[in-house]
Amino acid sequence: MDDPSSSFDAALWITGAAIVILLSMSAFFSGSETALTAASRAKLRARSDKGDGGASAALRVTEDSERLIGAILLGNNVVNILSASLATALFTRLLGSSGVAIATLVMTILVLIFSEVMPKTYAISAPEKVASLVARPIRILTIVLAPIVAVVRAIVRGILRLFGLHTDPGTHMFSIEEEIAGALSIGHAQGAVHKEDRDRLLGALDLGNRTVEEIMRHRSEIQMIDAEMPPEKILDTVLASPHTRLPVFREERENVVGVVHAKDLLRAVNRAMREAGDSTAAQRFDIMSVAMPPYFVPETSVLDEQMREFLKRRTHFALVVDEYGSLRGLITLEDILEEIVGEIADEHDTEADQTLKPNAQGDYLVDGGMTIRDLNRQLDWTLPDDEANTVAGLVIHMAQSIPEQGQVFSFHGYRFEVVTRRENRITRLRVRPLAPVPAPDE
Repeated sequence: MDDPSSSFDAALWITGAAIVILLSMSAFFSGSETALTAASRAKLRARSDKGDGGASAALRVTEDSERLIGAILLGNNVVNILSASLATALFTRLLGSSGVAIATLVMTILVLIFSEVMPKTYAISAPEKVASLVARPIRILTIVLAPIVAVVRAIVRGILRLFGLHTDPGTHMFSIEEEIAGALSIGHAQGAVHKEDRDRLLGALDLGNRTVEEIMRHRSEIQMIDAEMPPEKILDTVLASPHTRLPVFREERENVVGVVHAKDLLRAVNRAMREAGDSTAAQRFDIMSVAMPPYFVPETSVLDEQMREFLKRRTHFALVVDEYGSLRGLITLEDILEEIVGEIADEHDTEADQTLKPNAQGDYLVDGGMTIRDLNRQLDWTLPDDEANTVAGLVIHMAQSIPEQGQVFSFHGYRFEVVTRRENRITRLRVRPLAPVPAPDE
């Protein structure tokens, strides 16, 4: 006959060992969840490119985030509930009815320390390393539990729909652009990334979200050449202009018939003078003989696509038209590059220095045509650019009228004073934040 005490001891040790194993599995699931959700896909991709098979597996297993989280949570909950049940049975057998309370207290402490805090703390300290180690067994787990997870997902989505909530299973839990932008903002706040570097990288990321209309030079500011002007006057205009390329129109400014490049014009004039042997050849010169066909683009073109078109066509200059074909403005490759690197100035630029400096009252004197994006970029402000592209446009939109000179407005946490108005255009404003803001980092 078997000894009851030896059977009791064997059951005690088996139950204790099972609880330890289950707590270890819980720690594995908790650490895996933290590592796989916190790991940077960019860093995992870099490790994968160097031949790290674990990193490649981590990239594959995180592609379906809903399935991944469902499998891990299912496994973690099963082992936690099973370990708690075994502990309750064990302590009840040892201590009687008071064992339930003791088991609850002991298991809460054990699960909290060894199955939650400790593995998650380690995982968050080296997420890419841990993710590479756990990716393969977690992948096997997701395959094994796939039918159960699918049923759970269907139930969850059905319940959410009852409350008017819809989930998009195709949406990845990682957004590359948001991840980079967030990392840059954190790095800048900690002093690890300079403001100029942050602005350049964010500007490059944002090209796909912005249109030509937002940065084009308005048609009222375009310097153009009338094809009917005398040749010598055309030559003087081109030589006096700070721009290399000038649109050529006939009869009215809307009727652009070509674009002339200063170098092409001067080469043609020089060649004509050499062939004629005197200076009168310049007076008989035809501007249309060297003008290039105009290149028109819609105002809704996205900036990154337009930049690719410029590079593909090997041109730097385009005229912007609206949906009716009316001229709205012009855009150059330099304009797009300035959205990344900031203002590009050379010895021929005639525009005043765009560096803004406050007066004694903290007011900034701003050109009305300055874009809100450039103003925010220089001063680290947060003026909205959803309804208007320029500072003057924002004031007109908020005032719902064209303000008179001297009028003052306060909105979005800033004070705007109209300094000068020319006809229907606001040309100068004084702007300052209503509450003190930190000076932008240099």
